[in-house]
Amino acid sequence: MIMKKIVFSGVLCFLVSLSFGQKKALNEAKAAMNSAPPKFEEARNLIKGALTNPETANNAETWYIAGLIEQRQFDTERSLELLGKQPNEEVMYGALEKIMPYFKKAVELDQLPDEKGKVKPKFLKDIRALTRANRPYYTNAGLIAFNKKEYQKAYDSFKLFGDIPKMDIYKDDKDNKWNIAKGDTIELMNRYFAGLAASMIPDHKAAIAIYEEVKNNGYIANTAFPEGDIYKNLSLEYLQTGDSVTYNKLIKEGFSKFPDNDYFVVAMINLGINSGNSAEAIAYLEKAIALHPDNAQFYDIMGQMYEADKKSDEAIKYMKKAIDLDPKSTDFLLHLGRVYFNLGVEKRSAADSNSDKNQSKDLMQQSQNNFKEALPYFEKVFQADEKNKTAIFGLRNIYYSLNMNDQYEKMDALYNKVSGQ
Repeated sequence: MIMKKIVFSGVLCFLVSLSFGQKKALNEAKAAMNSAPPKFEEARNLIKGALTNPETANNAETWYIAGLIEQRQFDTERSLELLGKQPNEEVMYGALEKIMPYFKKAVELDQLPDEKGKVKPKFLKDIRALTRANRPYYTNAGLIAFNKKEYQKAYDSFKLFGDIPKMDIYKDDKDNKWNIAKGDTIELMNRYFAGLAASMIPDHKAAIAIYEEVKNNGYIANTAFPEGDIYKNLSLEYLQTGDSVTYNKLIKEGFSKFPDNDYFVVAMINLGINSGNSAEAIAYLEKAIALHPDNAQFYDIMGQMYEADKKSDEAIKYMKKAIDLDPKSTDFLLHLGRVYFNLGVEKRSAADSNSDKNQSKDLMQQSQNNFKEALPYFEKVFQADEKNKTAIFGLRNIYYSLNMNDQYEKMDALYNKVSGQ
């Protein structure tokens, strides 16, 4: 019986020494943190064991001290900034990034009931005050990370700025002094920047959640981003996820709110084209041209729409206008050349199938005229790009149709070469 008591007593002593050792580590970590100058790495190394040791891992003070070490590191660098000196931003914002996980765990443990079933938090008030003071710096951290293309860090910082007032640590806080109004400029900007960062990660689900929140919480005119950008970015995120239904809905909603916005005008044109509704697409193109009469691309697209509807005269009119505005565009030259070329092919086919000799002759002449009209447009493209297969193919067939044998043979040889024949 005596031996058993001795052994048992030895175990108790061993446990007490372990507990004492970890408590000592906490005190030494605090001493290293509070020394002049602070010994941050030593403090981190000392607290590291206490965070995982069963004797102290469930102690709110352990996590509070771990967070406080990072807080002191952040404050040390920030004090340089306040004095007009250059802080080490990597160290400063690296410490800021680490604070919240420790403080969150500390608050969780700090609000557990004691052995008498009572909740008596020791660190909650300090953590609330420190977090409130730190909050503006998460914007800076986000901007620095974004500029470094560290988009996940940027997203976390921007989002945390908005999340802090809604955290459980401020639940039932009688001293809560946030007073954040719905649609607050800084709130919306940080949320919007979080959406941009999420898009760049890319994390489309997170980006959608952020943009939806910004869209639904109201926009105010003096923010740094146009309101239409929210709808634009949100629609693009839904498009990336393959949700065409929501994308189409947002495009129409965006167009109704911002009818002069180029993005939504072009998107509505594309919706009309993709749905096969040429009348709708043409109606939006007319609006786009009215808003931007010097935009050559709108005229070219309008020409292609009329070309698809077999309205060649209208197609030619708009395509010529596009070329007038941008005479060096090989795409515009090819499109107009194609209209004339296809008219020539159609007239020649009609001539070949017409049993009336006079009508057939007249149609053949019209065909030749169309090929002659197409010729200069294909030649200009070929002069700009001698490897353009479309231009080579068009010229080869035009030369053949117009009996320009020497030119045909040269172009035929080039056509065979670029075609790999």
